[in-house]
Amino acid sequence: MVDANGQEQLKVSVTAVPENGKANQALIKLLAKAAKCPKSSVRIVSGQTDRTKTLLIEGNPEELMAKISQLTGRTDI
Repeated sequence: MVDANGQEQLKVSVTAVPENGKANQALIKLLAKAAKCPKSSVRIVSGQTDRTKTLLIEGNPEELMAKISQLTGRTDI
């Protein structure tokens, strides 16, 4: 997905309620599982209380991009 500024974004939905950080923790768990990395490797660096978040996923960039490409079905990432 591309936002109004032309920035690539990954749209993710979780079913956890957005109170006491439950939705953020569900997002971290989901992304860590999808990227096959430990939850400690995924951090929300901005947007803790916003719908739009910036995340940091530690690991090999090429491997992470390949996994994201597989998840999204896109090969141009």
